[in-house]
Amino acid sequence: MHDGRVGALDGFSPVTREWFTGAFATPTSAQEGAWSSIARGENTLVVAPTGSGKTLAAFLWAIDRLAVEHATGRGETAGPRDRHGGSPGRRSG
Repeated sequence: MHDGRVGALDGFSPVTREWFTGAFATPTSAQEGAWSSIARGENTLVVAPTGSGKTLAAFLWAIDRLAVEHATGRGETAGPRDRHGGSPGRRSG
C-alpha cells in the first residue's frame, strides 16, 4: 500500500526511507516539493517558514547519495541526471 509518506521518499535509498519514517510522521510540504524537484535534477530553492524542514529537505538527498556511493563503492550514483548528462551538483567534462 502506498501512503503520502512513501511517494515523497521514493527517490531515497531503503535505509534512508526507513530512518525517515521511523523519525517523522510525514514529510512537510517544503520537503515534498524540494525532493520532487531534486529528483528531476532541477536546481531547487526552498522558501518556507522556520520549522518547516528546509534544512533536512536540502541535505537529506545529498547525504543519501553519499551513503549510496559509499555502500556501493561507486563514485557516481544512480540518481537523477541533469540536462547535460551529469548528476546534480556535478559538472561534466
